[in-house]
Amino acid sequence: MNQLDDFKARVCAAIDDRRDLLVGVSHELHANPELAFDEHHAHQVLTDALEAEGISVERGAYGLPTAFVARKGTGTPTVAILCEYDALPQIGHACGHNIIASAGLGAGLALAEVVEEAGGSVVVMGTPAEEGGGGKVIMIDAGAFDGIDAAMMVHPGGLDIAAMTTIAVHPCTVEYFGDASHASAAPEKGRNALDGAILGYNAVAALRQHIASDERIHGIISHGGDKPNIVPKYAAADWLVRSPDLASLAILKDRFTKVLQGAADAALCEMSITWNDTPYSDMIDSHTMIGAYAANASTLGRTAPIPDGHNSIMGSTDMGNVSYEVPSIHPMIKVAPDDIAIHTPEFERYAGESSGDEGVIDGAKMMAMTAIDLWLDPSVMAATQAEFARSVP
Repeated sequence: MNQLDDFKARVCAAIDDRRDLLVGVSHELHANPELAFDEHHAHQVLTDALEAEGISVERGAYGLPTAFVARKGTGTPTVAILCEYDALPQIGHACGHNIIASAGLGAGLALAEVVEEAGGSVVVMGTPAEEGGGGKVIMIDAGAFDGIDAAMMVHPGGLDIAAMTTIAVHPCTVEYFGDASHASAAPEKGRNALDGAILGYNAVAALRQHIASDERIHGIISHGGDKPNIVPKYAAADWLVRSPDLASLAILKDRFTKVLQGAADAALCEMSITWNDTPYSDMIDSHTMIGAYAANASTLGRTAPIPDGHNSIMGSTDMGNVSYEVPSIHPMIKVAPDDIAIHTPEFERYAGESSGDEGVIDGAKMMAMTAIDLWLDPSVMAATQAEFARSVP
């Protein structure tokens, strides 16, 4: 057995040795879902597990109370393993972030066990608020990725795939302002803000017929008034606007704004749009790292192909922003049947069952082995850096 294979076997064995710990952490997070920026229990569980193995941890890192960073090693390259652990309203870990966090923990612990011999460095980052809030974007701005040579995470889904089809997204809140009046006694004195919101919703529905197939706009009316016999003086809607990259997103946002303004004018209401401070970029996957990941997946009996339109999952993530800073990958690991979509109650159940457990263990192994490639095969790191220099604007 050569040195590369020896280290890969050792990190896989280290993960197997910690199976009960990693599955236990996954189940603990799954049973206690927490929303963006409120992941205090998950933060405690994960940092306690890292510290229990003698790894130095900074809790509440980069100005975020539920972020953390743990470091081991003094050599190069420095590989970051990213953990997500926020959940969704009502449907908990229906995106499987309990699996992401536990797989990241497993990879980090295994790599820390061999890092001094291998000569690299490993950083385990806890990144809150992926489901809204852009924890990674805030951490980027605070310098979290300075000195990082490569970053990775693995996301559960209904298939094994080397890269998720990620597109840029920008959330916004649209507010409408009218005049209240008694809806029966003096309707002529009112200007209905809810009408502005509903006309805007329908205007966007018409716009959707004329946007590209890889663009998305979706939203909800978050406030529609207070009582049916009062003409609503205030209404609001939350929207997500998505497009393949930030440049095309800017064009779509302009079209989106114009149709909403037209609808507000038709309802004789004022309108304001507040764009979230943390737009998510598209993902620039490192094909060199993807190749290493896919090869390592095959040793575990998993096939992780490149998306080709027939085997893709489209979405948005603040990991895209990370990919503009350092070479990165965001593969998906199968933990549910093909027909079970993420962000559903059905997927939430699989994330806490045995198939989710296997995703934790296999995901940890595939990331750890990929980090070994980056540490011990100079050609992999060199190709990764060269590709990044060519790919990132």
